[in-house]
Amino acid sequence: MENSKLQILEILDAARSELNMLNNELQQVIKETAETVEKVDQLEINFRRSRIRLTEVSRDFVRYKEEDIKQAYERATQLQLDLMIYREKEMYLKARRDELQKRAKNVEKSVERADMVSSQMAVVLEYLSGELGNVSRILESAKNRQMIGLKIILAQEEERKRISREIHDGPAQLLANLVLRTEIVERMIAKQDFKMVQDEIIDLKGQVRSSLEEMRKVIFNLRPMALDDLGLIPTLRKYVHDFEEKTKIRTTFETRGKEHRMTSPMEAAIFRLVQEALTNAAKHAFPTYVGVDINYQGEMLRIIVQDNGLGFKVDQLEEKNKEHSHFGLIGMRERVELLEGRMDIESTANQGTKIIIHIPTKTDKRKE
Repeated sequence: MENSKLQILEILDAARSELNMLNNELQQVIKETAETVEKVDQLEINFRRSRIRLTEVSRDFVRYKEEDIKQAYERATQLQLDLMIYREKEMYLKARRDELQKRAKNVEKSVERADMVSSQMAVVLEYLSGELGNVSRILESAKNRQMIGLKIILAQEEERKRISREIHDGPAQLLANLVLRTEIVERMIAKQDFKMVQDEIIDLKGQVRSSLEEMRKVIFNLRPMALDDLGLIPTLRKYVHDFEEKTKIRTTFETRGKEHRMTSPMEAAIFRLVQEALTNAAKHAFPTYVGVDINYQGEMLRIIVQDNGLGFKVDQLEEKNKEHSHFGLIGMRERVELLEGRMDIESTANQGTKIIIHIPTKTDKRKE
């Protein structure tokens, strides 16, 4: 019970820390929202002025040359595009602000409840007697269920935030630009300038293809369909190829042993492990080379991801684990343990990192 009380106090401290973090982030978002609103207002004024200017130069062919008309038209178009982008940003920031306010209120309630539970635990410790072992096990089980639930919620929120950012920065802006370009085409058709219409449509086709490619990337990151159709190895090979093109880091992919299909959840979990390892390497290690080696060893799968980046002290990883910090390698280790596997890390400062993962592939006696 004493340990449980200390754990509740730790949870209380963690909740207070999270509340401070949320409040700090909320203040930053509020500040950025105000700046964005001000920017939108200024862009609206500039856009209205540019349209008046465009009307003026379009009507007076004596005072203004064709180059003046072109410049006025391009400026109005660019301002309209900037205005659309910043309006999207304003909407996103307002939604983020509201979300942070709700989360902060929820965390405040959690802090209050934790304070109450802590006080009640102090009273219980004074009077409780008897089968303390059973009581301790019940509390520990409840705590574990709560922590697992919190981790799931946090993972979902992080994933939603990443997807929202990818869609906003990629397809959303491309689609906004497409809307603008179609308006330009409509004006050209009205002027019967069919040569420029043809050129604009060709450009539009290229932008539509770019939008489609961005959407396919988002869909692939959500759930690579090739996993179900082709299997783990072809999907990983394609992902490694795309990773190399995107990051400009030389990346190799090798397989050994006799490849065989596994259950869909197992293949998805292994794919995510390799994905997380490569993402961590690119984000934190800044390597010039990363190697991925998959080795089928009977009923065991060995995965090695090695880079020549900055490296780190492995003992610091354990300290991060005790602090419950958000650290990619810790999350990977937890997922490997859920798969009844083992993960070893070899790393030295400025000498790269080597991650070795062993996962049993025999699943006939294991529940999915």
